Amino acid sequence: MKKRLPSVEHVETLSLVAMRRLVGGLVEELHALKTEVATLRSENAALREDNAQLRLDNSRLKAENQQLRDEIARLKKLPPRPPFRPSGMEKATEPGNGDRAAGKSPRGPKRDRNRITRTVTLRADAPEGSRFKGYKSFFVRDLVLAAELVNYRRERWLTPEGVVAPLPEGVSSGFGRNLRRACLALHAQGQVTTPRLTAILNSIGVEISKRRVVRLLTTNLDPFVEEDSAVLHAGLVSAPFITVDDTGAWHNRRNASTTQIGGERFSTFRTSFSKSRLNFLSVLRSGHQDYVLNDEAMNWLKAQGVEHAIMARLKTNPPAVFTDQVAFLEHLASKGIDILDRQLLRPVAEAAIWGAIRHHGLLGSTVIVSDDAGQFRVANHALCWIHAERLLQKLMPATAKQERLVTTIRDLVWRFYKALKVWNQQPSPQLITGFRRRFDKIFARRTGYTELDKLLLRLHRRKAELLKVLEHPYIPLHTNASENDIRSFVTRRKISGGTISADGRIARDVMLGLMKTCQKLGISFYHFLGDRLGLGSAGRPIPPLSQLVMMAN
Repeated sequence: MKKRLPSVEHVETLSLVAMRRLVGGLVEELHALKTEVATLRSENAALREDNAQLRLDNSRLKAENQQLRDEIARLKKLPPRPPFRPSGMEKATEPGNGDRAAGKSPRGPKRDRNRITRTVTLRADAPEGSRFKGYKSFFVRDLVLAAELVNYRRERWLTPEGVVAPLPEGVSSGFGRNLRRACLALHAQGQVTTPRLTAILNSIGVEISKRRVVRLLTTNLDPFVEEDSAVLHAGLVSAPFITVDDTGAWHNRRNASTTQIGGERFSTFRTSFSKSRLNFLSVLRSGHQDYVLNDEAMNWLKAQGVEHAIMARLKTNPPAVFTDQVAFLEHLASKGIDILDRQLLRPVAEAAIWGAIRHHGLLGSTVIVSDDAGQFRVANHALCWIHAERLLQKLMPATAKQERLVTTIRDLVWRFYKALKVWNQQPSPQLITGFRRRFDKIFARRTGYTELDKLLLRLHRRKAELLKVLEHPYIPLHTNASENDIRSFVTRRKISGGTISADGRIARDVMLGLMKTCQKLGISFYHFLGDRLGLGSAGRPIPPLSQLVMMAN
């Protein structure tokens, strides 16, 4: 039991010897308590270290366990795990729901009442002596699907050459243009697979095989291919910015990659077996096959650190234009350049393609906004803030202190991004310096958390690309538009798998691109297909989409 201190009156009556004994006992008890506290602190520190190590081990085991799960899923050909969950920064930095609801217009009547196709008058059984007061309209929106088998009886006349009455324009096979338009619309926009599309048509009454449906979807698409190429060319010539993204694809039983390039008024898709920078530049070449060695190509080689001796061999005056890859390789060989050296050939080919891009007037001052994938870092490049912030979310802190540090940094980034969005809506040159200083305060700090500090240093090195919007206020802060566009491709891949033939690959990319472009231009994709197949209204034809893209930009 603890000794109770005597009362003040009792202490005052203590003798000197007793007082010394009391003070000595208190000093000894104080030293014992200090020793006990020091021991507890040491044990607490050791437990904290053990806890931190256990959390690190637990995080490592979770990562290894997830890797094993992913490998098992891959070997069993199961669906992979879902991508990393969105951080929510974009929605969290938007105006409040109350502000959005205040400016929302109330729902009104439908606007299609001027397109009435049929009027039916209904009689009422009114008693004798009633007075007629007109009609009360009730609108019903319906759809008529009916199979039709048309018998064209063509006159034949016996003449030296033999005369047979010609078929109507657009009728060249046993299946009409309306049927083809329905197939293209349902397959591209409705994501209906060819087996289900075949079943639907047969159930309606159209006797057609799956092979014929595939042919309707993939053959004789040259006009659509040309229009899609023209849309890409118009976008690369006139768009002030483009957003880019890519996703995996499956073609001809091999892994492939699909690149999406889009702007405010257009979208295109291109699939190939490579996702390199060389492939991306080839897509940006917009269908041209030539290689050009000019000043732009030389500047590219200089930026890539190619030897001056190689650059001196390739430099020409005036610029040299080569019609195709064979002619370009022959020129390289004539200049003593080893065309079998891939490490040297890659930057040289990239430079010649970039020279061709600039030679054709593409990507003049266009800003390319990407998610920081290496192949997209070309020309005037900007980074997506959503992907940059997502890197912070992927960190796995092992201690409570590290969690607080990550939370603090993410909060600072969210606040900075919200301010940047407000500035983007109403740019003010006077605030640019303040944004740059605030960026440095966030990303130049050091927290003591090694992984976090490395990430902050990495993002700070990309300052110019993250703050590109301060120089070009018209560009977006993220690549959400490209991700939304490419989501249709991903859905199509999940439903239908991949493609086998080149015609199937081209048909998929072209139709998805034209569909997305029509959506951005406010044009009905179904009406667009009808117009291009010769079924549109003669009074209101849809102009080429490339013209609309140029006019919009």
